[in-house]
Formats: sequence, structure tokens, C-alpha cells
Amino acid sequence: MIKIKLYKNILSVALLAVATLFSGTAAAKYVPYKGSAAAEKAIEATEKSAEKFTEDHSAQALEHVAVAATHGKVGHAGVLTEHAKVALEHAQAAEQVLEGEAKAHLAEAVTHLNEAIKHGNMDHADVATEHVNEAIAHIKASIGE
Repeated sequence: MIKIKLYKNILSVALLAVATLFSGTAAAKYVPYKGSAAAEKAIEATEKSAEKFTEDHSAQALEHVAVAATHGKVGHAGVLTEHAKVALEHAQAAEQVLEGEAKAHLAEAVTHLNEAIKHGNMDHADVATEHVNEAIAHIKASIGE
């Protein structure tokens, strides 16, 4: 029973191949697939959403690091640390999708944010504020400001 089904499948494939050869469709010119307009729009939308994702995270990082700097100037090391941690999360998220010089600036901002958090935990508001200010400069550079 199984052999009969197998032979029928082989026979139908062979007949299809013969019919294709005689009809001339196998000798037709190859035309590469260029993609549909819908696929191109989907790709474009994905690129835009990735760009918006980066902008959102960079903006959030910049907002929190600015608040951290404000609190650091008045000696609030604990509040500086909390905002630096949130800024660090956003900066790391944005860094993952960036490339080139922007990514390098965000990597440097992440380094300074880690240092700010370390010094903020030690209640060194002045040193932490210096690192936060460096992070601000690098985040602004990564977004082109």
C-alpha cells in the first residue's frame, strides 16, 4: 500500500517535470524577486521604530541624568544614585541598537553612570556629580546635540 502511494508520487512528479519541459516554462528567463511594496514599507517602519526606540531611551536617559546632576549639586547622593540607575538602564537600552560614534559615546556615558552610581553609594555626591556631568556630555554627543 505504501509502495503504491510512493510510486504515484514519483510518477506525478515525473509527469509534471516532462510537461514543464515540453511547455517551455522551464526555459523561461529567470526574474529575481524584488519584494513587494508592503515588504518595503514594513522594513521602513521597522527602521523608524528602532530609531524612535533609541531616541526615546536616549531622551529618558538624558532627563534622568540631568535630574541626578541637579540633586548631586546640592549633595543629595542617594537621589543622584537612584536617577543615575534609571538613566543607566535607558542608556544601555539605547546603546544596544546604535552603531558607530553614537554607540561609542553611549558606552562612555554608561561607564560614567556606573562610576556615578558607585560614588553615590559611597555618599560622595561631588565625585558622583562629576561623573554624571560627563555622562550628560556623552549622551548629548550620541544624539547629536
